[in-house]
Amino acid sequence: MGEQGVDVEARRADLERERAELVADQAERRDAEATVELDQQRQGRLSRMDALQGQAMAKASAERAQQRLRLIDAALVRIEEGEYGLCRECDEPIAPARLAADPAAALCIDCAARREA
Repeated sequence: MGEQGVDVEARRADLERERAELVADQAERRDAEATVELDQQRQGRLSRMDALQGQAMAKASAERAQQRLRLIDAALVRIEEGEYGLCRECDEPIAPARLAADPAAALCIDCAARREA
């Protein structure tokens, strides 16, 4: 347990598990992002529209996954540097329940609320 009652090793395991899942899913997303062929002989207009929509959704999903990977990597660095569990803005401890819900959280609930306001 860390100084603020945070089980840092449990959070590290959570972060590493989530990171591995995201990396494994990247190959599947790449297939869904493949360029849509616009050959009218092979696909009807609605099928092409569905394929284009699926491609756009896959790209958006990949962008969200990349952002999440960046957050996870930053949290893992904070663990290594001994700064995990401290708010990046006010240096106050982040609630253990918040870190259990989102191990990559970098802000306490008050600073996060101020940012979203």
